[in-house]
Amino acid sequence: MRKGVAILGSTGSIGESTLDVIARHPEQFRVVLLVANKNAERLREQCLRHAPDFAVMVDVNAAARLATELQAAGSRTRVVPAAKLDALVADHDVDYVMAAIVGAAGLRPTLAAARAGKRVLLANKESLVMSGALFMQAVKEGGATLIPIDSEHNAIFQCFPSERRTGVSRILLTASGGPFLRKPAAALADVTPDEACAHPRWVMGRKISVDSATLMNKGLELIEAALLFDMPPEKIEVVVHPQSIVHSMVEYVDGSILAQLGNPDMRTPIAYGLGWPERLHSGVESLNLIQVGRLEFEAPDVERFRCLKLARCAAQTGGTAPAILNAANEVAVAAFLEGRLAFTAIADVIEAVLDQYSHATVQSLEEVLAADTWARREAHQRLTAVTGEYA
Repeated sequence: MRKGVAILGSTGSIGESTLDVIARHPEQFRVVLLVANKNAERLREQCLRHAPDFAVMVDVNAAARLATELQAAGSRTRVVPAAKLDALVADHDVDYVMAAIVGAAGLRPTLAAARAGKRVLLANKESLVMSGALFMQAVKEGGATLIPIDSEHNAIFQCFPSERRTGVSRILLTASGGPFLRKPAAALADVTPDEACAHPRWVMGRKISVDSATLMNKGLELIEAALLFDMPPEKIEVVVHPQSIVHSMVEYVDGSILAQLGNPDMRTPIAYGLGWPERLHSGVESLNLIQVGRLEFEAPDVERFRCLKLARCAAQTGGTAPAILNAANEVAVAAFLEGRLAFTAIADVIEAVLDQYSHATVQSLEEVLAADTWARREAHQRLTAVTGEYA
């Protein structure tokens, strides 16, 4: 029987890649639900091609337009309100949920999928970063299967012992270094959003591209890895690897290091998540190591890229600190992309917000959301306090 797949964030790069892999295996998968924010034109094309049972568009006006256009085209896809999203991902027709909504907006439906016992293909790291142990508890209590889709965490998943997680001494989390790896520190204040989004290896959305440029993305991945693999942050080391061929490594107490290698293409971890424990053809070209020639590694510069240092501190603090970090970062990155904040001031805003909050343990989703709301409000206030010229 074919597995029903829901894709949260279908018009983004992860969603598009997921649909590409699914289309290669029509005998194994069918699309049940597609979810997007406001790109009605792209979602319409996806609905007509993949014929999901349901489509959800968060933007109300865009949703109304989509419903009219699909009806006129004779599509059987029903456009339903975003308020029904949690119930849809928990529906019995959905077996796998690709959680790829960017930012905090993906938290509730991803939690709903975990509580309903789905196979959760986690590409939205913010959901886990924000809710921490609450999310992992939902996975356990719901009987869900959690497979990370970020290339780094997927690599660790493949290199980790499947049954008894013993003998692991540390995790080596690789980072490309982003577009400013070799840029002088003095020049970082003047970089533009387009420059920050020009990633040398990966094609990604603008928010995650900026996170890669500041190394905040790696900081969020560090927090995520600690939770996913039950490892203390001090046993997770970030290693800059500009070629993005080694996606991460796991070192064992006997000195062995296992690594997962492959071309930088998200279809590889997506196919792994869909096919696990079997392997599926992903459409990714075979890696030619002779052509690659050499693999380089170096330590990250946490003074130039302070976001990574802030994320590690949040990971060690725990509780609501990661949620505060994530919320402040989302506000600061949005301001940078709008041209209202300097690239180097992103870390200033985040640090100022973190310094103002008394971090508490996380007991409920309401506490997480309250911390998120507070941090966003405080970050907006701090935008003008960091430097007056960005008022």
